[in-house]
Amino acid sequence: MTKTLLILGAGGHGKAVAESALLSGDWQQVLFVDDRWPALQESFGLPVVTDVAGLAKFVDKAQGAIAAVGNNEVREQWCTAIEQAGIKLVSVVHPRAYVSASVILGAGTAVMALAVVGVDAQVGRAAIINANATLDHDAVLGDFGHLGVGVQIAGGVRVGARAWLQAGCSAGYNVVVPDAENIPAGTALRAE
Repeated sequence: MTKTLLILGAGGHGKAVAESALLSGDWQQVLFVDDRWPALQESFGLPVVTDVAGLAKFVDKAQGAIAAVGNNEVREQWCTAIEQAGIKLVSVVHPRAYVSASVILGAGTAVMALAVVGVDAQVGRAAIINANATLDHDAVLGDFGHLGVGVQIAGGVRVGARAWLQAGCSAGYNVVVPDAENIPAGTALRAE
């Protein structure tokens, strides 16, 4: 059976999630949902089929959907739209990412190329662990949290819900990042 994935968001992150999904072998077809439709018909060589308001039309045509946008607030809204449409919220893991078998991975999460999620880490709902980011052992990334490209999170760190650590940030042992914090690129966080 051909499994079809709907990806909400046909921008840069959406394209990366599409590639990850197809490379994983878990999905044979990817369709984009984007509010620029019908003006936008294609992204990454894949069709854009509707806007977010039209999502319910695809409930019988797709086996899962993921919200693929870096903005945490928009991603949360789109996850709600997916579930209200009656479509299963699914995660996508790039085949060249490492996710320990002991990890708790929330629905709707994207784990991108060369990311590492260590032993007993916990990842909330619809989080992003971007390319070459590390969430090490026993660390927690809250719901709708976002680790940018190359972010390095040490073991035991707690990153709150909707927090965004931009590209190149690092967090040393025992750091706690509050909910909804937006940490500028390249910031090195240390425990107080």
